[in-house]
Amino acid sequence: MAERVTVSMEGGVADVRMNRAEKLNAIDQAMFEALAETGKALAAERAVRAVVLSGEGRAFCAGLDFASFMAMAGDRGSGELLTNRHSESPANRAQRAAWIWTEVPVPVIAAVHGVAFGGGLQIALAADIRIAAPDAQLSVMEIKWGLIPDMTGTQTLRRLVRLDVAKELTFTGRIVSGQEAASLGLVTRVTTDPRAAALALARDIASKSPDAIRAGKQLLNRTVELGVADGLQLEEKTQVGLIGSANQIEAVQANMQKRAPAFRDPA
Repeated sequence: MAERVTVSMEGGVADVRMNRAEKLNAIDQAMFEALAETGKALAAERAVRAVVLSGEGRAFCAGLDFASFMAMAGDRGSGELLTNRHSESPANRAQRAAWIWTEVPVPVIAAVHGVAFGGGLQIALAADIRIAAPDAQLSVMEIKWGLIPDMTGTQTLRRLVRLDVAKELTFTGRIVSGQEAASLGLVTRVTTDPRAAALALARDIASKSPDAIRAGKQLLNRTVELGVADGLQLEEKTQVGLIGSANQIEAVQANMQKRAPAFRDPA
């Protein structure tokens, strides 16, 4: 079976590509597993500073492979993908293909072109940043099959857009362009070459202190779930941990000496 996900590394940037172009990168069981395993491996790699996630060919990801959908429908959704979960994550096996990108400790940038439908959109929504082509097509398409988003979209979508917008998209499954998606808050910005823009942004992030970048992602993800008092305490604790660290001192010295910093990989 062809490799479903490919990864190349350069300068601390992991270039991750869904690799099923002939099927518009539709998600079958092998793709579910490959995405989760790739994210898990990158999460453990201390040299990774940023991740770009994109799709080969004409699309980001067309969603669930139809044959897989039919098999799951015949089993009334009780298959292993929807029931089995690892103790290390709150997500089941199907959800992990998307949720793993929230668990990767460095920023993940999704570059969206072509279509991002159903599960494909949910994978993109789990990234920290989404850069889309103006003519990209995005849809919470599960309603077409009489279903709800079940790859963490109910968690990630409501963090990005107003609740009424999330409901409208979920209830109708209507397709929005990359341009409209930006106005709704589904994507961060649009550009004619989203992958090139994502790689450029990833390289910029990779040039910053990896300790501060990782701490920033963890802090911002956690504070969504916390009240003001707990959030402020976590902010304080995180900052105290950074002040005086080797990479923080290097950031200051590099700026003062007007040179490129030489950061160490996080311990």
